[in-house]
Amino acid sequence: MNDSAPSDFAAQGLYLSRLKANNFGRSGVEITSLAFGGTRIGNVYGQVTDLEAYAAIENAWWQGIRYFDTAPHYGYGLSERRLGAALRGHRRAAYTVSTKVGGQVEPVGSRDDPFAPPVGPRHSWDFSAEAIRRSLESSLTRLGLTWVDVVYLDVPDEHAERALNEGYPALEQMREEGLVTAIGACMNQPETLIRFIGDTDIDVVLCTDVHPLLDERPLYNVVAAAQEQGVSVVIGGTFSHDLLAEPTTQKTTAHAPPAQLRRLSALRAIAERHGTTLSAAALATCSAHPSVAGILIDGRSYDHVNDCVRECSAAIPVDFWRELQQKGFTPIDACARRRLAVRRAASLISACRTSGQVK
Repeated sequence: MNDSAPSDFAAQGLYLSRLKANNFGRSGVEITSLAFGGTRIGNVYGQVTDLEAYAAIENAWWQGIRYFDTAPHYGYGLSERRLGAALRGHRRAAYTVSTKVGGQVEPVGSRDDPFAPPVGPRHSWDFSAEAIRRSLESSLTRLGLTWVDVVYLDVPDEHAERALNEGYPALEQMREEGLVTAIGACMNQPETLIRFIGDTDIDVVLCTDVHPLLDERPLYNVVAAAQEQGVSVVIGGTFSHDLLAEPTTQKTTAHAPPAQLRRLSALRAIAERHGTTLSAAALATCSAHPSVAGILIDGRSYDHVNDCVRECSAAIPVDFWRELQQKGFTPIDACARRRLAVRRAASLISACRTSGQVK
């Protein structure tokens, strides 16, 4: 149902990451390689006002971002409502939207006793065909749209079997009916993602909570399987816990083992010596593989979107990758891939400047 054309994704940003457009597998759905994730505008990691959320989305638009991802359980529908309201003034064919099914947001209940406390919305998991259709219909209502381009099956590890046996056939049927254009799976368990890639006919996987500089193997295994099957990969949640972005360990000790924190400290020292940041290097690592179609930034405000875009656009010195390899932080072939990606990026940016697309 996506009637967007390549011209709708014309570059309005300043850097390569937003000039490039990618397709999801064989679906024909087109996205910009830098995308806006709706987690933070759903107040998942802290309170964000309506004004901050709308400013973040509008700034992302003017930076050239045309792919927006959300989910019903990001703030019990708040993220979807805010995203829909912010995009309402833009032509529908000019952008791509994805949401998720599997996680249900149950509406506010009623109480017979008028003096009883209000019953708030609840989140539950249901992968039946009926629940998935109902979830998508509710998402469309909150977004104020008649269709979304991509629907991800959101799969917690404990529900993997039900999602594969019940949820996936329902999504496949909806794609055949033309209700959605592309279907995918979203999770932070690489092994389950690889199973979906091999056992289903999905178009895209959304791999979350990826920290490739801390451990590259999960991402490498996913993108290798995706490339073999012609499935696209979107990377999300790379900085959701600020493991790479924060200069101190105050926010990382609660969810990172000591060995990982020691590695993080050593990596940060190398980055500082070469005048770069771990967040910028992580983004370069994620985007180096040809199967990676897009990277989500979770902008919570106008300024935060600027910060994320700046990190995505940063040039990473070749000597940084060389020192990582020399000190055993990453294999030689991985460093070679990154150096090649950096050279290609520099060449493309230069070509864009020559043609006047980038100033």
